[in-house]
Amino acid sequence: MDKLIRSTKPKPIYEIAEKLGITEKDYLIPCGNYKAKISLKLYDKIKSKPNGKLILVTAMTPTPYGEGKTTVAIGLSMAFNKLQKSSIVCLRQPSLGPIFGLKGGGTGGGRCLVIPLEDINLHFTGDFHAVTSAHNLLAAILDNHIHFGNELDLDETEILFKRTIDLNDRSLRNIVVGLGGKTNGPAREDGFTITPASEIMAILSLSNSLQELKSRLCQILVGFSKKKKPVFAGELRACGSMAVLLRDAIKPNLVQTLENTPAFIHTGCFANIAHGTTSLVSMQMALKLAQYTVVEAGFGSDLGAEKFVNLVARVGNLPIDGAVIVATTRALKYHGGAKEKELDKATDVHLKRGLENLGRHIENLRKMNIPTVVALNLFTNDKARDIKIVKGYCDYQNVPFATFNGYNAGGEGGIELAETLENVITNNPTNYVPIYSLEDPIETKIEKVAKEIYGASDVIFSSTAQKDLKRINELKYNNFPICIAKTNLSLSDNPELIGAPKNFKITISQIRIFSGAGYVVPIAGDINLMPGLPKVPNALSIDLDDKGYIIGLK
Repeated sequence: MDKLIRSTKPKPIYEIAEKLGITEKDYLIPCGNYKAKISLKLYDKIKSKPNGKLILVTAMTPTPYGEGKTTVAIGLSMAFNKLQKSSIVCLRQPSLGPIFGLKGGGTGGGRCLVIPLEDINLHFTGDFHAVTSAHNLLAAILDNHIHFGNELDLDETEILFKRTIDLNDRSLRNIVVGLGGKTNGPAREDGFTITPASEIMAILSLSNSLQELKSRLCQILVGFSKKKKPVFAGELRACGSMAVLLRDAIKPNLVQTLENTPAFIHTGCFANIAHGTTSLVSMQMALKLAQYTVVEAGFGSDLGAEKFVNLVARVGNLPIDGAVIVATTRALKYHGGAKEKELDKATDVHLKRGLENLGRHIENLRKMNIPTVVALNLFTNDKARDIKIVKGYCDYQNVPFATFNGYNAGGEGGIELAETLENVITNNPTNYVPIYSLEDPIETKIEKVAKEIYGASDVIFSSTAQKDLKRINELKYNNFPICIAKTNLSLSDNPELIGAPKNFKITISQIRIFSGAGYVVPIAGDINLMPGLPKVPNALSIDLDDKGYIIGLK
């Protein structure tokens, strides 16, 4: 695969922009020969154009290694272009946490890749660095304010804003800062979240302009005073310098696929602990520039798709014309009870039992009234009998089915899926239906998602979560959408409950307020906002060869 990438000559980024009708160089800010940022002024020019079609790519509940959802999104977009339909794939920027951890990069696989792969997976255009710096600047200003007199009377036990880093490091989840005497600042408990879970990343992803960005930054709730008064970033006068650090990061990044299909890759919100999709501004631009915008939303329909419908599309007033549920025989067998390391020995019984999980995701998309196609992402060891069983199940469920072989065949391997989607979208125009109303109380929103999307029988709120609900009501944030942080490995909040679990309860341990982003984050189960490294992380396999090429990225 490294040979394939190195033998593929990308086109200069100006040519990719010209394919989209971006001919005025004032709108294109090159970052080298093969990547560029797009000026926000472009949207002002094109916003009166009609929207193209938006296709949401989601998945069944994945295995720990993922099922190739990004690969399918890239291949689908390339397939549309092969059918002479203009298309842009909109993806999130990969985080260094998974890259050096277990899962690997987020640039696709096989012949369905976005390039330059190494740049995108690593430092890219510096957006993650900007988010991390802006976030930690606010944290530093906050502690500095306390050190020099604490004019806002901040309660050091009620500081809500933690620090961030874009790496998996469990030792930073709970720390003590300010040790070593008064000259080193106030000693207090603190902690880190990973950068994709940062509220700054969420704000960047949901802001359409520098003015909106700055306004949202000022609304970040950093803590409470000793008199229980909320304290915001704006009161610390930190918003201006934070916005300066994010001035270029708000501009979408333009790159290309192996087949020179345009790709927007921007922001990096995780779907299990944030809203899990690319930036609003990149999707809004894509809708004006292409006939088909293919958007990847993280993990299964219970996470990325649910949050896209109830949160992202609402905030951005986005259409959703159709959806793809990515499935694999591997994941179906895994959710049917086959052992992870013995999937090659799985039987028809495992496969058929695992179809119950796929069925739940089909049901979720139906509840949200989105025309859907199931795409079976093919692996080299898939058996014809297994494929026939999955297709038969989809026929029984009356949901269109297509195979996808983009990993081996590129855009050509996605034509069946693209043609099936075109037919579904053309014959089933519809408007999506959110699961809850914004007027619902926060606890009702959580219960509706847990019961309607996860399939839970009940929701348990811990004493901490109940206090958080009371605080949310007092602050009048009850009309915010919710963004539940939950394991991606199960429809429940317990990663061990595979398949289609029933009669389980969801436990909400706490609810964080992201007042700048405009939503609240209920924490379900033991999900952590700072992941840890596995016993043998990918970082141990990544290296430079004798010619200076990066090896070991996956």
